[in-house]
Order: sequence, then structure tokens, then C-alpha cells
Amino acid sequence: MKTRAVRMYGKEDLRLEEFELPKIKDDEILVKVMSDSICMSTYKLVEQGKKHKRAPQNIDTNPVIVGHEFAGVIVEVGEKWKDQFKPGQKFAQQPALNYKGRLDSPGYSYEFCGGACTYCIMPHEVMELGCLLNYDGDSFFEASLGEPMSCIIGGYHANYHTNKKNYNHAMGTKVDGNILIMGGCGPMGLGAVSYGLQFENKPKRIVVTDISDDRIERAKSVIPEEKGAEKGIELKYVNTAKMEDPIKELMDLTEGHGFDDVFVYVPIKEVAEMGDKLLAFDGCMNFFAGPTNNQFSAEINLYNCHYTSTHILGTTGGNNDDLIEANDLAAKGLIEPAVMVTHVGGIDSIADATLNLPNIPGGKKLTYTQIDMPLTAIDDFEELGKTNPLFAKLDASCKAHRGLWNAEAEKILFDHFGVEY
Repeated sequence: MKTRAVRMYGKEDLRLEEFELPKIKDDEILVKVMSDSICMSTYKLVEQGKKHKRAPQNIDTNPVIVGHEFAGVIVEVGEKWKDQFKPGQKFAQQPALNYKGRLDSPGYSYEFCGGACTYCIMPHEVMELGCLLNYDGDSFFEASLGEPMSCIIGGYHANYHTNKKNYNHAMGTKVDGNILIMGGCGPMGLGAVSYGLQFENKPKRIVVTDISDDRIERAKSVIPEEKGAEKGIELKYVNTAKMEDPIKELMDLTEGHGFDDVFVYVPIKEVAEMGDKLLAFDGCMNFFAGPTNNQFSAEINLYNCHYTSTHILGTTGGNNDDLIEANDLAAKGLIEPAVMVTHVGGIDSIADATLNLPNIPGGKKLTYTQIDMPLTAIDDFEELGKTNPLFAKLDASCKAHRGLWNAEAEKILFDHFGVEY
């Protein structure tokens, strides 16, 4: 079977190509990819090429398919897995593999497995680790966004607080505590807000910082502060660039208590140091944002670490349970992964979008790999719709869903291009 795929041959070398896939082995599964959202981690991969820890050293002759936030439909099942999987079954997948100590991962390491393609082959380790999951949702894009949401969920579960009586760790963000999400008006930060509003360890308040009024206004439109109030949680967005004394003013929002849980969503030294200064007694700071510089560091107050029990950790990726939780919550409407998405495109847009990802404003770039379509901002649908009936329909659908991408819009796109699903 032929596939079209975006493959990496080296540093900043992405190519959309058509080639023949080999016949699957008895322990492999052939899948049709329907949606693939572009992750900043893929940009970091492409910026490093062979230097990336997950990239093979022979990519110049055996290029890898990029993209790891993908979902689709199973086409053919190898003999080993026929009792577990069936053709026509929708799937989601968890790319954060840990197979025999190797860092191999779909979208980073495999010649025939990644999300930026029309068809690919799932290697045996994906199934052996339980990372190919059944998906029953109405839309494919929510399954694609299940992967970044699982990373967010993993961060919430990994934070911890201590008990001086017996030293047991209470896992998760603090119940009735103060949460600070720094740099939180981007796609991942908004996912963290959406999840935090329904997390079982219900916080007292969630404060979200950014330095862009435009990003803050969009955040308020897709997750209004009133939505927090409905759940008995104080939700507040603030622009720290406009604060005369950000440390004092943020502390004042907690009545001087400080923040029990701090999530740093941008890899900026000054932001991490500010987060450390805002920790309450027994506060936990999660450095969530992954830097490209392997020498990245910041100054941390070890006096507070010693005397006020502050602690710092970092999380990357999520596990299978996190992905299952993400998909389940999205299916029930308890979280809205769509708040992340600001652009939609086809497979032909992936290479350029990935290479220029830091320079494209907005949130998640969602792509549908069975079609060709320029990467288009949802905000531009209205203007394009004046001359293009497709964008007129997409604009009406998104406006009917608070300006968000949605299952109806996905179906409109598939119907227009004649994509079977």
C-alpha cells in the first residue's frame, strides 16, 4: 500500500513524499491516520535532527515519519493481535513508549510509523505496551488532542505534597489549594485550565498568567472566568507584564498564602524563578515546559526548600491511564480539548507549519492527513467564507460552538473532500 508522509531526513529537513509501505508482519497493525495535531516537541526534534535522543542516526538514508498526536482507523491486523483489534476500529495511541529501556517513539523514531501520513504501520511494541487504544468518540481530533491532554493530566497527577507526621506523599495538586499556571494562555496552558476546573482535587482558585492581552482575551472567551465560578473555583487571568510588582500582586491574590501548585508552561528562566518565589509552604512547582537547550537552568531558593518544604519536579508525556482519562473526559464533555486549536490544515501544510511553528501565532495546529488544505486560522474562516462555501460552513459551525473547532466542523471537512470515516 502506498502512503503519503512527511519524513525527516535531518536537521530542518522535512519532505512530503509518497512511497510504498511494506506488507505488515504478524505482530504489526496497519492504520489509516485521520488527524494529527502538531506538537512543539516535533519542532524541537526537527531543530535537532540526529542530535535528538529519540532520532535514529541513519535518518539521512532511512527517514522517519514525524507527528505523534494522531488518531484514525485500523485497516489490517496481524495474526498476533486479531483477538484484540479489528479492521474498522477507531484508535487513539500513546506515543510515550518505554520499551526495554529504549526511547523509540512513534513520530520520532520509526521509518513506517508516525502521524503525519495517510497510512502507517504500528510496530509490535506499541501493542505490547498497551499503547494502541480503542476510541469510541465522535471526532478524531479529540483523540489526537488526547495525547497533549494526557501530558497535562500527568502533570497534575505527578505533583505532590508532604505529610510531616509520616512522610507520606499526597499525590496530585492540593485540595482547596491555589494553582498558578504561568504562561498559561497558550494551547497547553488552556488545556491545563480546562482540566484543573474538573480535577478531583478541587482547588480554591486557579490563576493564569500571560504577557499578551490578545492571548488573555482569547483565553477568557473560550474558558470564561465565570465558568470557574460555576464550579466553585475562582478563575483569574492576569497580565504580569502590566504589574508593577508581579510577585507582590500575585501573592496578594492568595491573601499572602502563596501558591500550593505552580505549573511553568514556558521555558523561560525568569518565569521559573518567579514561580519558585511564589510557592507556599509545602508548595510544589512543576517545570512542565521543555527547553531545547540542554544546559537550561534557573536559580532556585534552597533556603525555602529547606525551611518551608518547597519542592520542584518536571514532567513530560503521560501514561496510558492519563490518555484513557483524557479521552473519557472529552467524550463526556468534562474537558474541552478544542480550546487548544486555532488553526486547521491538510497534510500538505505540515512540513512548513512544523518548521515555522514558533512564528505562527495562536494555539494548536490541527491537521487532517487525508486531505490537502492550507493551514488556516479559525479566525479567518469568516472572511474566506465570503468567496468559499466550505469556509462559510466551517465558520458557521465554529461560531455555533463558541468559536471552537468541533465534531460537526470535522464532518463538514470530511464530507467536502469525500473522506471516508
